[in-house]
Amino acid sequence: MEISLHKSKTHLLPLLFITKIFLFLTINASATSITFNYEQFRDVDHQNLNLQGEVFQENGMLNLTRYKKDSAGRVTYNNSLQLWDNETRTLANFTTRFTFIINVLNESRDGKGDGITFFLAEPGFPFPSPPDGTGIGLVSRAQMQDQNYLDEHPFVAVEFDTFSNTDVGDPPYDHVGILVKTMQTNYRTQWYTMNDGRKYDAEITYDSSSFQLSVMFTGYKDNVKIRQNYSHQIDLRDYLPEEVQFGISSATGLRFELHTLCSWSFNSSLEMPGVVQRSKSNNKRLVIGVSIGSVVVIVGLCIALFLVWRSNCRVKRRDRLDLSLDKDFECVGPKKFSYNELVRATNNFAEEHKLGEGGFGGVYKGFIRDLNSYVAVKKVSHESRQGVKEYASEVKIISQLRHKNLVQLIGWCHEKNDFLLIYEFMPNGSLDYHLYRSRNLLTWPARYNIAKGLASAVLYLHEEWERCVVHRDIKSSNIMLDSNFDTKLGDFGLARLVEHGKGSETTIVAGTKGYMAPECATISKAIRESDIYSFGIVALEIACGRKPIDHYAPNDQVMMVEWVWELYGKGELLEAADKRFDGDFDEQELERLMILGLSCAHPDYTMRPTIRQALQVLNFEASLPTLPPTMPKATYVAPCFSDIGSSIYSSAYASSSATNDPRPSTNSRSYTRSSQYSSNSGHSSTKGQF
Repeated sequence: MEISLHKSKTHLLPLLFITKIFLFLTINASATSITFNYEQFRDVDHQNLNLQGEVFQENGMLNLTRYKKDSAGRVTYNNSLQLWDNETRTLANFTTRFTFIINVLNESRDGKGDGITFFLAEPGFPFPSPPDGTGIGLVSRAQMQDQNYLDEHPFVAVEFDTFSNTDVGDPPYDHVGILVKTMQTNYRTQWYTMNDGRKYDAEITYDSSSFQLSVMFTGYKDNVKIRQNYSHQIDLRDYLPEEVQFGISSATGLRFELHTLCSWSFNSSLEMPGVVQRSKSNNKRLVIGVSIGSVVVIVGLCIALFLVWRSNCRVKRRDRLDLSLDKDFECVGPKKFSYNELVRATNNFAEEHKLGEGGFGGVYKGFIRDLNSYVAVKKVSHESRQGVKEYASEVKIISQLRHKNLVQLIGWCHEKNDFLLIYEFMPNGSLDYHLYRSRNLLTWPARYNIAKGLASAVLYLHEEWERCVVHRDIKSSNIMLDSNFDTKLGDFGLARLVEHGKGSETTIVAGTKGYMAPECATISKAIRESDIYSFGIVALEIACGRKPIDHYAPNDQVMMVEWVWELYGKGELLEAADKRFDGDFDEQELERLMILGLSCAHPDYTMRPTIRQALQVLNFEASLPTLPPTMPKATYVAPCFSDIGSSIYSSAYASSSATNDPRPSTNSRSYTRSSQYSSNSGHSSTKGQF
């Protein structure tokens, strides 16, 4: 009852807020504000945000530019901001905060450019044509040299500049500066950067009483994160119209880097003089304000009462859910932790302890005193229905699994509107970090060992545990690495249990774009063959050092599987190897991993190997599969799901050792998976097999 009463009081807050609005309207009938907060951009709100240029959404973030020459992009808020009032000369206060990543990929770390800005400009501020890195998405090189153009299209911006353009007076270092109607500025300070995928925070505030434009931002000096600041006194009324457009822009020039916007919030207020001392026209505003305020209060009261009722229902439902989960988890091995214990361990889930962000919440590093060890705490939102499902699935399934290549679940907790999972801490993070964001090269022996460890983990899930576990979300970001860089497969939120020799139940489409097998959208079943496809994609990632879908690659290389298969058909497979190896790899192992990856990612799931066969190939215990020179088109035949991954296929595999014939049948539809493999002991040469 105490909880319900507390929640009832909490939900009266909207009524108090609405009452404040009513009082505000009677005293101050002409205040204008804009407020928004985008913690991520997973579903871009096109009604409120305008994306210009080459901006695209990826993994809940907005990439402002492409990784190429002369790319530009802007994100602006669709509604204009009233910056000042002409009648009273009153100026607005505003604060904006945003986080962003600047990353120079692979071997091009000396080629960074050009930066990112927050800007205010006239409504309809033209997009630069042609785009140019020097203008950082605000103006082109020709436009910045045209004084008439700059006078007609004024702007004020805060630049986070990562390239020194000497022709516009830039200093010989990265800097944060304030731009006023031009790209040339003396209002700047040095900015300490490490353009290797780290996240930067920026807060820009304008105080109308002191005309102070202040910038607080993070930098990395001597590889340590530091807080920096800079401010400049400027009366924005002298340079900008009453109403302005505002947003964030970026661009690249001859040299380039990735500019990624992770989050963005904005808050402004324009407080006008009270209506008591205003003219008759303002008294009219008072009457309108009082009338509107009365209606708002009545509606607000109804809403508040509804919220109280709904809150009580939610509390009861949540209590029933918590009790149900407690009962379900009673017999599992992992420990139940208290919420306060996890708060202490993570310093109240502090941002500096954050290890990463997933689809259902953040992962934080913590230290549990009773265990005397570090842990990783995954925080899942209570408001997400799918999140609740994933939480329960993960505890029930992973708590029963024991394998050296699986992440160990230590404990669980559901309190304070949050679900939390506690895992063993992986000091070397995730595979995708080492492939795409780390400055240190992940060596070939380590990569091949990771591929074998992943195959061993999937073999345990598919065939060696008492029930078959279909993971459904195998990808490089879910592959963790321990202190020895050994594989630890994690994140079982989407996993499904399947009885050996029986078909799976119908389920919703699940997985990650680029790793999800083509049949998933058609058959709506959790099957092993879909995991094999994901394994194949990761195998190719490990060998090629690139993502399954790469928007920055040339058009014919965007889809990794199609590109590698084309090189395979030409006999040029090694051209797909990660360029950072610089030839330092075992050629036979690399060919073996790539061809196996293609075989596992075959568009027809009936042509893919089992994970046991895949591991035999990696261990040089079976010959390589022979694949067609061109990538086949996906074809679908109504499957008998009770047979998929069961004895009908097992007997076919057994017969392959008797035939010992790696050649495919001339009839592609009668070409069973077993015909691709045969016994092959030792490191025999693979030349000429592809």
